Amino acid sequence: MDHVANDRTSTPTAPVTAAHDALVSTGAYVMPPAHVSECLGTDEHGWAAFAAHWEELAPDAYAAERGTRRLRRYGHFRLSRTGELTLLPHIAFVQPEDTNPLYVDVDRHFEPLTDAFVADPLLTPLLRMLGDVAACLDDAGEWDVKVHPFRVVASTDSQGAPTPEGMHRDGVTLVTSLLIGRENATGGESTVHHPDGSEVLTTTLSERGTLLLGDDHRTLHGVSPVRPADPARPAHRDVLVTTLTAR
Repeated sequence: MDHVANDRTSTPTAPVTAAHDALVSTGAYVMPPAHVSECLGTDEHGWAAFAAHWEELAPDAYAAERGTRRLRRYGHFRLSRTGELTLLPHIAFVQPEDTNPLYVDVDRHFEPLTDAFVADPLLTPLLRMLGDVAACLDDAGEWDVKVHPFRVVASTDSQGAPTPEGMHRDGVTLVTSLLIGRENATGGESTVHHPDGSEVLTTTLSERGTLLLGDDHRTLHGVSPVRPADPARPAHRDVLVTTLTAR
């Protein structure tokens, strides 16, 4: 196991407090890019450097079997209450039972995060901030953190399906989706519902740095297909999906 970052203590910032209030009251929240950048201490140059890692993703053979062109990588961390972040050994990704009907009892093997991705200056503060957010949902001493950079690609003859399983839970405590970029893309509307089908929120993540947060115990989420705005060119939607589960 590799230690990525040392311990630290933190007091919730105003953006994190706003996220706490929304998650406790409704189960979902959209944190605007300016607030995310404030929490991470970054600017447009930092976002652009982080976005460059999405050019290094690898094909998702499991999605390809179902007609979706998706690129991704995967990493698994442990995050302590005090902010110590540890990269765990790379193993297969397995979702909890009864969360993804497309991959029941399937161990999916994805390429690991690159060393450059793990070392990027945005990643550690992002995961720590998500740990601070998740604290309103569970008093965990440690978090199991799973990191999934995704690119969904669409063309005129193949729409991109970010969530081919439809509305679902991930079997975690906090589920998050951070928009990294969209190119020539329409669609990709994110929806969060209560289990009874009533809507919590619907939004299209359109500006880099927009962060959708959801209480996975109380809500279901899904994303509509992505299509090219200009049919003569391919489209893609880049997001970072991160989940936290109390250990």
